[in-house]
This record gives sequence, C-alpha cells and structure tokens, in this order.
Amino acid sequence: MLRSFRILTAGVAVALSSHLAAQPAAPASGNDVLARMRARYAGAWYQTLTFRQTTTLRQRDGRDTVQTWYETLRYTAELGTQLRIDVAPLAAGNASISTWDSTWVIRADTLSAARSGGNPFLALIEGVYMQPVGETIRQLAPLGFDLARVRATDWQGQSAWVVGASDASDTTSAQFWVEAAHLTVVRIVLATGAGRPPLDIRLGALAPCGKGWLATRVEMFSAGVRRQAEEYHDWQCDVPIDAQLFNPHAGKTARHWAR
Repeated sequence: MLRSFRILTAGVAVALSSHLAAQPAAPASGNDVLARMRARYAGAWYQTLTFRQTTTLRQRDGRDTVQTWYETLRYTAELGTQLRIDVAPLAAGNASISTWDSTWVIRADTLSAARSGGNPFLALIEGVYMQPVGETIRQLAPLGFDLARVRATDWQGQSAWVVGASDASDTTSAQFWVEAAHLTVVRIVLATGAGRPPLDIRLGALAPCGKGWLATRVEMFSAGVRRQAEEYHDWQCDVPIDAQLFNPHAGKTARHWAR
C-alpha cells in the first residue's frame, strides 16, 4: 500500500513538473504583455465589428430580465475605438455611444446626456491591437492596473498571464488576464470603490472573427452573484458601417446595419 502511494505521488509530481515546464513564463511587465498583444495582430485585427446580443440583467429583486442589444464597434486612427449599443426595439431610438473616456446617451434618437467615463473594455478588446502601446497604457491608467505586477497562471485549462496582481490570493486588485496562446483577454477584475466588491468580468467562447478573435460569451459577477450575462450572435468583422452611427446628433439619418 505504501509502495503504491509512493508510485502515485511520484507520478503526480512528474505530471505537475511537466505542466509547469510547459506553462509559458510570465513577461516581465504588463507593458510587455500589451506589446505582445499589439505585435501579434499588427495590421491584421478587425477594424469594425457588429453583432446582436442577448443580454440577461439581474434586477434588485433577484429576477432576471432579458433584452436584445445591437452592438457596433469600430476603430479609426483619428477617433480611436468607439462602441455603439442600441437597445431593441431599434425604432425606439435608445442607444449609447462610448469611447474609452466618454459616453453619450441617446433617447428617442436625440442626445439626452454626455458624460465623462467610457467603456473600460475598449482598450483591451480592440484598441490594444490597433494603437501604439503607449496609448493603450494611457487609456488603462484610470482603471488602476499595476502594470509592474504580472504572474503566470491557468484559466479554464489554458495558460494565462495576470496583469495587476502578483499573488494568487489577490482576488480584488484591479487586474486583467490574458490567455497566452491567442493573446486575448479572458478575465477583467475592476475595482468599484471603497467598501464595494470588485466587478469580476469573464470572457469566453472564443471564436475567430476576421483575422482576430472575439469572446462571444461575457459574464459579470459581483460578490459572487452574476449581475449580467451576454451572448453574441451573428457577428461580422470588417464590414462597412455608416460613420453617422457614431455621431450622437445624427438621429434617424444614421443607417443602422440591423434595420
């Protein structure tokens, strides 16, 4: 019995050492991770993206409601990454337009509000592949990621790098996780303020899109409760888009791809 246990533990040790040897070493810094992401897809990543989204939202009373959103994303050298989200029905004219640092709210096809604070995803899912690394670092700065802290880990059976936390016990610092094989973000932890639990965002169901990749399932958790879930459908990359969709004053004159 003891001999069998020793053989078993020796086998586990060999398997563990082989796994650790196969796991890519973490880059020296978050800057290096971002540079690798940029270099891998330089000149190849899609510049436009459209998809229909099934969005499940947890309400205060614990019930879930389901909505359909139509999302339109583009990158231009002049304006950077922009994202438009239209909430069904399209005829109602309710939408938002976001950059990394600003948001415009549209109600009944009319600009209702302009706010500071944009979409924290944009630099990590699109901008990082298109713009200089220094610009991505600038856009990530308000989110509080410590780019000097990086560690290697596993995420759902795949090797990954964690930027923003150097210890596995640190689950609350602002951090983003990059899957090493595809160099795409698979998890983002965002600080939400003192005394409040972080927002834990998980991006999965990776699918090819143009010459890049798209996470087609996104879940957002807070204090262990799923607050929002997103399922993407009918995605299209590098398709023509009416630039007026990103003009918050365009109203009904903008031609929407889903109409």
